[in-house]
Amino acid sequence: MLEKLQVVQQRFDEVSDLIVQPDIISDQKRYIELNKEYKELSILVEKIKIYKTSLSNLKEAESLLKVEKDSEMIAMAKLEIESINTDLPKLEEEIKLMLIPKDPDDSKNVVIEIRAGTGGDEASIFAGDLYRMYTKFCQSKNWVISDMDSSEGTVGGFKEVIFEVSGEDVYGILKYESGVHRVQRVPQTETQGRVHTSAATVMVLPEAEEFDVSIDMNEVRVDYFCSSGPGGQSVNTTYSAVRLTHEPTGIVAQCQDQKSQHKNKEKALKVLRSRLYELELSKKLASDSEKRNLLVSSGDRSAKIRTYNYPQGRVTDHRIGLTLYDLPNFVNGDINKMIDELQLFQNTQRLKEAGEVI
Repeated sequence: MLEKLQVVQQRFDEVSDLIVQPDIISDQKRYIELNKEYKELSILVEKIKIYKTSLSNLKEAESLLKVEKDSEMIAMAKLEIESINTDLPKLEEEIKLMLIPKDPDDSKNVVIEIRAGTGGDEASIFAGDLYRMYTKFCQSKNWVISDMDSSEGTVGGFKEVIFEVSGEDVYGILKYESGVHRVQRVPQTETQGRVHTSAATVMVLPEAEEFDVSIDMNEVRVDYFCSSGPGGQSVNTTYSAVRLTHEPTGIVAQCQDQKSQHKNKEKALKVLRSRLYELELSKKLASDSEKRNLLVSSGDRSAKIRTYNYPQGRVTDHRIGLTLYDLPNFVNGDINKMIDELQLFQNTQRLKEAGEVI
């Protein structure tokens, strides 16, 4: 592994030199890519330093044992050897995992779309519960949430809600939430007290930068209309809401959250770009037999990933078979344990697939 670590160090030194070159700084796309690589490599290089220091200290302690006569020094050397041998395997596993190429989208911001599925009014209420759950989770991470578009349910919640989340490694954490979420509970609209099953679909799209997806605006139809819902006197009087239709694919994106037509168009374009990027990502995943078998993919939106059972107070993730009996806190935004377990499962899979490569 030391040879591979030397290659990492050389690449880090190379990137360190490149990001200060004037021609790189003037190329925004290249500069952003290299800066991202520099940040990731610097974390790995720091871990490598700790690893190499541990190996050096181990060698030194073992050499000391061979020549040392003082019993106290021998005892100290043995303790150090034991401590290092305990820590080394964990450190090696961490480095192996860091050596596996990351999903380049993990560091991106996201656009989240939540849509009510089967279950009528109760599905809309559940979609609203999921929106609240994610906003509380994002707030706990100090991420910035920006609403983009919504359509309210007739008795509460949302038929559809779209919002943007900005922060550090947002997609890498929230990508596990894409899929069908199912709820089992007595609906507010049910008078007989029977448990119903409803569903909502969550889509987590990596936010595409302008250089990720090039959109020809000649292929986009732009429609302006009046905003609906709460928002003050300008609602229903000003054509500030914007709908964009990408004619080659038929993909539609709209925004009516802002009072400014220009800002709504900017946000709608962001959603459109992310949807087009995700479309290309899905095609790539579908053609890649290895990636298709990964736990998280952007392909199958019909996959039921999680059940929220209120009578039993449990939430179950069907991908890893994990059940947590802490539903009230979970739907209140405390979803860290579930995401940690999903990440651990995926990281274990990645290490298995890497096999003897590292």
